[in-house]
Formats: sequence, C-alpha cells, structure tokens
Amino acid sequence: MPYAFHLGPAHLIALPSGALHWPDQGLLTVSDLHLGKSERLARRGGALLPPYETRATLTRLDADLEATGARRVICLGDSFDDLTAAEEIAEADRLWLTRLMAGRDWIWIEGNHDAGPVNLGGTHRAELRLGGLAFRHIATPETAEISGHYHPKARLPGRIAPCFLIDSARVILPAYGAYTGGLSTDHPDLQALMQPKALAVLTGATCLPRPMR
Repeated sequence: MPYAFHLGPAHLIALPSGALHWPDQGLLTVSDLHLGKSERLARRGGALLPPYETRATLTRLDADLEATGARRVICLGDSFDDLTAAEEIAEADRLWLTRLMAGRDWIWIEGNHDAGPVNLGGTHRAELRLGGLAFRHIATPETAEISGHYHPKARLPGRIAPCFLIDSARVILPAYGAYTGGLSTDHPDLQALMQPKALAVLTGATCLPRPMR
C-alpha cells in the first residue's frame, strides 16, 4: 500500500518502491538512482559488485511509470554514480532509458555525484519549482521542498529499510537505486533537518509510517 499525505498545496503519494507520485501534476519523482555504480567502483579500483544494479533500478522505474501513467519525471540528483558512468552506460540500458523518457517531460536535477548535464536527452536543472514546491538534491531551510541526497534508512526489529522522511515543511526521498547505502534516521544531520513530529515512511512490500524519533 502507498502512503498519501499533503505538503503545502500538493496531494502526494509515497510509493513502496521509494518513488513519489503527484497525481494532479502527472509527476513521478525519484532520487539517487546511482546508475552505473558497479562500473564506477570497478573503474576506480574499488569493490567488484555484480553489474546488475542499473537493470534492477530501471525495472522498478519502468513498473512505477506504467502504474502511475506519469507524464513528467523529476530525478533529484545523483542519477548516475558519476558523469563518466552516464557516458559509459551499457547500450541496452541506454536504449531502455531512452524508451522510458520518450513522450515524457524528463528533468535531471543536479546532484553532487553528477554535477553537470548528461548526454541522454531531457532537461538539466540545478533545481526546479513547480506548483508551489521546490525540487532539489540537498535539503535547505526552505519550506515546501522535496529533496534526496541522504538516503535515509530506518531500523525495525530484524531489518533496516529505506524510508521517506516527511514533515510539514519538506520531504526527503529514499535512494531509489539498487546499490545504495544510507543514513540512519537518528543521525544528527537528519534530526536537525526534520521537525519533532516528522514521520519515517518505510518502503518495501508496503509503506509503513512511524514516528521518525
């Protein structure tokens, strides 16, 4: 089950996949896909991971676009693990992404991993304002904003799950990518950003809301 809520004037839906749907705008927002992470780690002499994360992430994105019928997509930064990963994406994955972008208003928000335009079509922006909300990679003190970057995760007995962080001022999205770590909801940076009554909405088979603190 998804989790529906309001941020300012917007009626938003947190999906169990980690995507955020704004039905009135025909909009799907995702953050921190980190496509090409396994390739980037191998290129820089890091850990060797199975090179399937891009395919797994695109499979989930394909399903969310089909389910929501979104006409517009905002990727909130760190869509690629670095700009070289965007250039060297496998041809099959490039074609898949091109198909998903076709006929949609696709916006790449600048992240700290991919701070520059990518040669894949769509529009590249530092941030975007739409319908009274600000979309950016890293949260600011501003209200009515949607961001990513921190990869928030919450702990339950027996498991740790990526989660949305939601209060009356902002939403921080979980990382959508398959190979991503995360920052615990009790980390001081997240505690300082979020209001005392903030919710952590855990992702997985269903969305599970619980107090962040």
